[in-house]
Amino acid sequence: MQRSLSSSRGPLHQSFGLALRVAQPDTAALSSLWASGEKARRHSSSSLSVAAVPFPRFCDLKPCAGAGIVRLAMSCEMGGFMRLSLFSSAIVASLVGYGSTIALLLSAAAALGATPAQSASWVFAICLAKGLTSGFLSFYTRVPVVLAWSTPGLALIAASGGITMVEAVGAFLLAASLIVLTGAWGPLGRLVQRIPDGIAAGMLAGVLLPFCLPLMGAIEGLPLLVLPMIGVFAVVRLRNPALAVLAALAVGVGLAFALGQATLPALSLGLPQITLIAPEFRASVLVGLGLPLFLVTMASQNLPGFAVLRAAGYVAPVRPALIGTGAASFLSAFAGAHTISMAAITAAICLGEDTHPDRNERWKVGLAYAGVWLLLGLFSPLIIPIIAALPPALIAALVGLALLGPLMGAATGAFAHADQRFAALVTLVTTASSVSFFGIGAAFWGLLAGLAVCALEQVTKKT
Repeated sequence: MQRSLSSSRGPLHQSFGLALRVAQPDTAALSSLWASGEKARRHSSSSLSVAAVPFPRFCDLKPCAGAGIVRLAMSCEMGGFMRLSLFSSAIVASLVGYGSTIALLLSAAAALGATPAQSASWVFAICLAKGLTSGFLSFYTRVPVVLAWSTPGLALIAASGGITMVEAVGAFLLAASLIVLTGAWGPLGRLVQRIPDGIAAGMLAGVLLPFCLPLMGAIEGLPLLVLPMIGVFAVVRLRNPALAVLAALAVGVGLAFALGQATLPALSLGLPQITLIAPEFRASVLVGLGLPLFLVTMASQNLPGFAVLRAAGYVAPVRPALIGTGAASFLSAFAGAHTISMAAITAAICLGEDTHPDRNERWKVGLAYAGVWLLLGLFSPLIIPIIAALPPALIAALVGLALLGPLMGAATGAFAHADQRFAALVTLVTTASSVSFFGIGAAFWGLLAGLAVCALEQVTKKT
């Protein structure tokens, strides 16, 4: 039996369905999702399944009062300050997030023409930003704040042609500034939420689709390598969707070296280095990449992440989270990193009773999560050369498998509302076409085309 959330239709409320299944025996009933009194439907179950996590409005999510709301309660029965289960959940969530999309990050860096030093700096900087910000926000708000890098944002970056790394850094700075402004200034948040659900979801689906299509070509190129990956992915997904991509990665890497498709490079354990990049601001890149990156990060990561926290019974710290992640993204952008955001799927791994039986003590998982990401950043000089040695077909297959879930959710949201379906379709097709006019990427034109069709349909209905 499923425990699902529902809310009234409204902009950006139900854009993207998320398939989350997290073991959570005997969870408490879900609290009221909206301050206006909209109720979450309750069912008893041995597991929590959030089938279509609704998007909260910015005005409905009250900022957490900060540190001091929750009294630090420790006892022998609760296992002291840090339980071992906190670390196990943090490790699983971190490996799922890192292993599932690190190949996409490196693909995005390659699309921008980043040097090896810039790519390594990107990985190290974003690991630091995620780790330090997750730990700080969790400690400050006493809420388990689990952050992610923007995976749809990486797909958007990788699909943007004709953009240099220095120009991309300028776009990253714009997106980060808009996130901070959204948290600090309410009207901007309300403007973002007025984008119709279907159009926002259609833009995301159009960004993701081109990265899922090469999966079939990868099978044709290396069937003995890719088919076992897909088989393992399909089987593991039936029991634990969050680990499916990680399992496929493990199988793919093992087979690549076993079949001679990859050669282990010379590895040296050295400290990662930050490479500072002076940004360049080109208007077409700011509009074609910076603005869509902000919208994608907000619509597909931050808002579902807040909804997952609410579903777990927490008051989502909207303002501290947006200002904190935006500020961290702004600083890390000078090292080449794109935006960080709230996590949804990996956050759900850390929010169950198996992480900590006391919900008021569960915020400590954010500290463990921070530590794991700092270690992943420190060991990135060992990890990146191994991934770079893998055959392109394996990377394409892994990226395609990792984005199937987000694509399914985006497509579901795009066509969920009958009165927005055609506008959403126009948005999806235009965005997926990868066209570029006046140096501005397809995501912006897809959003613009969808809004134009939606406005035309509304005017026609009134007349």
